[in-house]
Amino acid sequence: MKVVVGLGNPGKKYEGTRHNVGFDVLAELGKRGNAPKPKSRFDAELTEITCGPEKLLLVAPQTFMNLSGRAVQQVVKFYQTPLTDLIVIGDDLNLKTGQLRFRASGSAGGQKGLQSILTCLGTDAIARLRIGIGRPPEQMDAADYVLGRFRKDEIDQVDAAITRSASAIETWAAKGIAAAMNEYNGDPETAG
Repeated sequence: MKVVVGLGNPGKKYEGTRHNVGFDVLAELGKRGNAPKPKSRFDAELTEITCGPEKLLLVAPQTFMNLSGRAVQQVVKFYQTPLTDLIVIGDDLNLKTGQLRFRASGSAGGQKGLQSILTCLGTDAIARLRIGIGRPPEQMDAADYVLGRFRKDEIDQVDAAITRSASAIETWAAKGIAAAMNEYNGDPETAG
């Protein structure tokens, strides 16, 4: 079984915010996979779907973004998940809105949820899918920006990115990180 972690903050207050695109991708995957109602366990909401021959455990940490590693560490330990079967989905300020970028490893790039996971698991060799949310306006604090909602003129682009991200995760599950990188990294106007 592969583990797909979507990053976000729990609660209605944060639904639809830039920081919660990871949760949004899990919701899309759950819809596609006809997922049962999530169960609360390991400081997370968990549900399982079948994707081709693979079972995917969809994990939405409920610890708030900056402590996401606590939930992921518990899940990985309980299910004895090889780290090569784990992927994290989160937002990225350094990518333009809607752009996707897979990486097999590397730094957290300022994403505190991802940093928490890398710290708790003791490695940066964790696959991740970053979804671009664009840069904040010059005078705006980055924390306020990521906790804000998308502008009306961004909604279609973001919805398309969430749909593409779910397809990208299905590709990752079936064919691995290299295939997903080849097919989905890059500009949404030019990428698959």
